[in-house]
Amino acid sequence: MKLYDCLRAPNPRRVRWFMAEKGIDDVEIVTLSIMSGEHKSPEYKAKAGLAHMPALELDDGTVITESVAICRYLESVYPEPNLFGRDPKETAIIEMWLRRTELMVATPIMQGVRHSHPGMAALEAQIPEVAAYNLGGAMRSLKMLDRRLAESAFIATDRVTIADVVAVASIDFGRMIKWRPDPQLVQVNRWFDAMLARPAAKAGMAA
Repeated sequence: MKLYDCLRAPNPRRVRWFMAEKGIDDVEIVTLSIMSGEHKSPEYKAKAGLAHMPALELDDGTVITESVAICRYLESVYPEPNLFGRDPKETAIIEMWLRRTELMVATPIMQGVRHSHPGMAALEAQIPEVAAYNLGGAMRSLKMLDRRLAESAFIATDRVTIADVVAVASIDFGRMIKWRPDPQLVQVNRWFDAMLARPAAKAGMAA
């Protein structure tokens, strides 16, 4: 298998972190540069169907895009340690928190960075108001996570799951614009520091 990856983009970082948590080390990593437009090449788009990363190319030539879909596939091939749920109830709870973190935290932070980081101006027309609105929404959503993390060591269960991976990769992406969780969010910061201290963090973070 081959993973088409970009070091700084948050969605590929989710997959790298996920793979590190599971100890997956037999997937070839092919690094492309978004800033150089390598993901827009005819060759890549012919494989992936669109100019998005990451993409996982299976040995039979099938290509899976979308970071969570890739992680679900890898979970089925490498079932331990479990990051998606051990039974129907736990699976549903993890899915609930995954959706919350992706829609309410990850997506707004990504929009905030894209519309405010000077280097991103080469990729799209930036709208400062879009950045401010999304970053404000993400910070409000972290208050919800803070309440949750006051009763649980991790976001969805008592262990790391895909919800934690999605959240931490996205929150750390905010450092590109020096955005960080409010220090008053004690539980979020406790969890964030614990996630960054995990061995898998090195694989999941960009330089």
